[in-house]
Amino acid sequence: MGDSSVHPLVLIGVGSSFALSGLFYRLYQKKKNELEKLKKIPVFQPDQHLLRVLKASPHQRLQYVAVEGVVQADREPLASRFVPQCFGVIQKITVEEHWKYWNSTTQSWNSRTVNRQETNNAVPFSLVRPGSFIADAYVKVQTPLEASGSYLERVHLRLRPAQEGVATLALQGIGGEKPVAKQESEELLRVGTTLTGFGEVVLEGGAAMRLQAPQDGRSYILVPGDHSSFMERHRRSASMWKTLTAAAGITGASVLVGLVYGSLGKDDRPKRA
Repeated sequence: MGDSSVHPLVLIGVGSSFALSGLFYRLYQKKKNELEKLKKIPVFQPDQHLLRVLKASPHQRLQYVAVEGVVQADREPLASRFVPQCFGVIQKITVEEHWKYWNSTTQSWNSRTVNRQETNNAVPFSLVRPGSFIADAYVKVQTPLEASGSYLERVHLRLRPAQEGVATLALQGIGGEKPVAKQESEELLRVGTTLTGFGEVVLEGGAAMRLQAPQDGRSYILVPGDHSSFMERHRRSASMWKTLTAAAGITGASVLVGLVYGSLGKDDRPKRA
């Protein structure tokens, strides 16, 4: 009985590698299919070409397209509350307090956030063609707060430590909790930002173009940057899952081949009398 059995952890490692390879492959296929669908979406800029296409379309409507342009406020833009000479069309200000409270069960201090306050402001804005000094055509963006996508830029973040005083010491002694810090942040969709919107574009009055949420239920999305950058991010994501699929599969296969080879090598050894 000289042969030693394979350690269970090795078998678990091989099985885990193949399982991860299968998971990564499904994620790769999902991202690949998503990328193929994105490639089929027509891409426009806010210009006369889009205006002509809309006029020639049934009901002067494009059901689902991507519009790439630069953010321009339709009226007085919003001034940043914390950064001088910084203007935007959507503003989100968040103030929250960080506290610690004593957990008698674990005999330790735990953290929690209290008194969170959020303020959202917006002014109407449009997308204009990049590089145009005088916009002869533009696309109004309707209800941008209803759109998904991380299109806000953080322009201010400040964490102020709490000042310990008599009231703080009293709260700590009575309730077992104390303030730690107050955090304030501001996010803006800044004027002049390149933005790509995915949605429905309609023509009103023969001249005014508007981007809005699609009526067919597809996603209304606003993403920062131009369309090519957006597509490149999706391509990199698909490539990452493809690479992880291959790496996990090769690792599992290599270990399995090593086990088989080792087992065959043992069987081929001459047995002693």
